[in-house]
Amino acid sequence: MQTRLVERHKKRMDMPAKGGLGRAIKYLGNYKRLTALAYLFLFISTGAQLAVPQLVQNILDAVTNGAIARQLASVPAAFLTTALQRLGWTTEQLTTYRDSGEQVLINALVLIVAFAVMRGLFAFAQSYMSERVSQSIAFDYRNDLYAKIQRLSFSYHDRNQTGQLMIRATDDVEKVRLFIGQGLLLALQAFVLLTATLIILAATNLKLTLIVLPVLPIALLLFMVFGAISQPLFAEVQKRLSRLNTILQENLAGIKVVKSFAREADEERKFDAAAASLMAQSIKVSRTFSFLFPVVFLISNLGQAAVLYFGGKQIIDGTLTFGEWQKFSLYLVYVFFPIGQLGFIISQMSQASASASRIFEIFDAKNDVADKPDAMTLPPVQGRVAFEDVTFRYFESGEPVLSHVSFEAMPGETVALLGATGSGKTTIINLLPRFYDVNEGHVRIDGYDLRDVTLDSLRSQIGIVLQETNLFSGTIREN
Repeated sequence: MQTRLVERHKKRMDMPAKGGLGRAIKYLGNYKRLTALAYLFLFISTGAQLAVPQLVQNILDAVTNGAIARQLASVPAAFLTTALQRLGWTTEQLTTYRDSGEQVLINALVLIVAFAVMRGLFAFAQSYMSERVSQSIAFDYRNDLYAKIQRLSFSYHDRNQTGQLMIRATDDVEKVRLFIGQGLLLALQAFVLLTATLIILAATNLKLTLIVLPVLPIALLLFMVFGAISQPLFAEVQKRLSRLNTILQENLAGIKVVKSFAREADEERKFDAAAASLMAQSIKVSRTFSFLFPVVFLISNLGQAAVLYFGGKQIIDGTLTFGEWQKFSLYLVYVFFPIGQLGFIISQMSQASASASRIFEIFDAKNDVADKPDAMTLPPVQGRVAFEDVTFRYFESGEPVLSHVSFEAMPGETVALLGATGSGKTTIINLLPRFYDVNEGHVRIDGYDLRDVTLDSLRSQIGIVLQETNLFSGTIREN
């Protein structure tokens, strides 16, 4: 019965907590200043990146116009006016292109270097700030998880394996941290870069921009579908990793038992099966994303091919200059690059979403044993212990471990509990420090019902010698 209840609880644990990733992101509110700086630096570095294609166009236009202006210098005066009309130039523009082309070139090159330095500096600052924020949030997660696990009831630990809790406090936290520190910023950068680039492209050449637009909803739809497919796959990876970690932890903790009974080969087979299961699921995830990226790049390349064709026609027709075409091509990279980034972002987001759900499942766990709102501090005890018609069941099972048990132990008495294995001796001892709450009846110390006093005041006055000695890392005095 107890085994079935534990399995039922494990299934509930595997169910994702609601809004896990959204709740995880709310931790950014604890570091508003650092977060604001990280996003400010991101906007500045992205702005510097967006300025470069325009400068490249200025360089190419200066070179092209300067070369044409110098060639026009040898054109007879009678034909110069006609040539200028066809080019759409004035005499002043001809003079400017001929005399100041080199200066325009130098100015543009200096600005390109300046924007590159600016982008590098602010990109570094943004990465540093986002890493500080994500590490700080991971610090909070781990501490909050540890504090929560410390305060959860014994019944929770009975139903959950140590390896599972360890993975949630380490690997799952790291996956959420990576998304908050990298994926979230990349998603915003991709959105800003894509939006700003489309606005610039539309202002530069609306016809060519309209050719690009159909690619975007198709790519976004693909990412949404793959995101929905991949999240449960990543959740399964984490579950199998937890099982692997549990086997490793139990084997190392019980290595003396394993060696005493010569069970090394069996333990190796058990570990190998868990590792093979994890590898199979990881390969399944990789296979899914190996299909996604080529499809997205195919769509992107088709869009680029269409732009090349129609852009080439505009150049031939004389409605698009070489400088404008080069500028458009560079901005076009800023359209398809964020689309490529979305694959990485979706991967990180799916992993983080699955891991965040597992983390917040612990945060949302109900404590079976907790202080009442009006719990009082237990005064210094004299030692009178009374069990009054106590009935107790583990995990609300139908079969009681203790049924209508009553006895009293007076201060100074030595009381021994005798009985066969499984008769409830340990259970009675566990009820005294209120590791579990009784289902029926009362357990009292000096007349105080244990449920009416605070746990700290109760347990600080009880000494227990456990059946199994557990030594913690540290000195003898600390133990």
